[in-house]
Amino acid sequence: MKLWDKGIATNELVEQFTVGLDREMDLYLAPFDVMGTMAHITMLQTIGLLEKNELDTLLAELKKIYATAAAGKLKIEDDVEDIHSQVELMLTRSLGDMGKKVHSGRSRNDQVLVDMKLYLRHEVRQIFDLAASLFKTLIALSDKHKDDLMPGYTHLQVAMPSSFGLWFGAYAECLTDDLRMLSAAYKVINQNPLGSAAGYGSSFPLNRTLTTKLLGFSDLNYNVVCAQMGRGKTEQDLSFAMAAMAQTLSRMAMDMCMYNSQDLGFVHLPDEFTTGSSIMPHKKNPDVWELVRGKCNRIKALPTDITLTISNLPSGYHRDLQLLKEQIIPAINDLKDCLRLAELMLKNTEVRKDIMKEPKYQLAFSVEVVNKLVLSGVPFRDAYKQVAFDIKDGRFVPETHINHTHEGSIGNLCNDQIDRKFAEVSASFDFASVEAAVNSLVK
Repeated sequence: MKLWDKGIATNELVEQFTVGLDREMDLYLAPFDVMGTMAHITMLQTIGLLEKNELDTLLAELKKIYATAAAGKLKIEDDVEDIHSQVELMLTRSLGDMGKKVHSGRSRNDQVLVDMKLYLRHEVRQIFDLAASLFKTLIALSDKHKDDLMPGYTHLQVAMPSSFGLWFGAYAECLTDDLRMLSAAYKVINQNPLGSAAGYGSSFPLNRTLTTKLLGFSDLNYNVVCAQMGRGKTEQDLSFAMAAMAQTLSRMAMDMCMYNSQDLGFVHLPDEFTTGSSIMPHKKNPDVWELVRGKCNRIKALPTDITLTISNLPSGYHRDLQLLKEQIIPAINDLKDCLRLAELMLKNTEVRKDIMKEPKYQLAFSVEVVNKLVLSGVPFRDAYKQVAFDIKDGRFVPETHINHTHEGSIGNLCNDQIDRKFAEVSASFDFASVEAAVNSLVK
């Protein structure tokens, strides 16, 4: 079944090529397609295109379909092109000609637009919740290990004293910046394109403000051409936020792979969180962190993939845009998995104590000695040279008492301020109003 069927058979290879992975990807959109239809027909009844009894009957049937879709049990039949066709087919089978009325005043173009916006909005909430949980774990670990020193590195060379409290807290604060980008993308996503039809509006007196309210959008994409051009641009905006979060996770993963190595041995992973070798019985590999690194590196390429897909497209709809689903949906699933597994691994990681007491890390305290000399009145450049000569001649004696007090340093992590930043960005998401609108519509 095709919504555009005119009784002319499509070449089989052409059909396979143009449908592509739509049936598979559209299953993710299924509950959102039903939601969009429910809002649309509720509006149609207010402008006289449906009778009240027809609306009630259609909504009752759509709620059944929604429950099936939300439970992951809805299937797109082999001879059905996409989720839009499947839902309309199910309505028509159950209700006859009444089911054919739901498409008045819209096109598959704005139908998939609203489906994607509702889906992406839902997924942003999932990403936020997972990132928030990881943030809280990182802050808790930072507080717990604030006094556990470790070497800090520059150029992969031992540089200065750091701490696990500083390390965990750094990634927590990085996540707050990533969430600011996610919030910006969310604001772009949470605008209603429904009613733009094929991209040029409709001669029906559609009430787009009503569907905006029913679907819990914060605002409209007012200009119908702009609404259509949002396809791809919306995914692109979200991809930048996802790539930023992936950068945070991939760097964390690389750190953990190094810290878990026998050469450094800063942390220990329980055996059940590692994998082995088929030939080397001693191996305990940090495969989870390696896969987090690899998956996140692929996500960092997502903005480029999407940009290339939508490059040089004029205004209006083009079939190229169908490919966006194949790019963004698997990437979202990967990012959620990486967030979930990163937190699980961190919660089960053992931090080694007293690392900085090892002789090989003594030179990390050279700056502490320089600063002590400066505090006693020696000019900094002279103090620097004196310590350098002591190191060269083997006379260096480390100053292991650490007294860092400025904001964000070892002795003053400012986790309360990082918590404040997290609370501020969290408040920028209006999840509660969205949830209330969705519940009112579907329940």
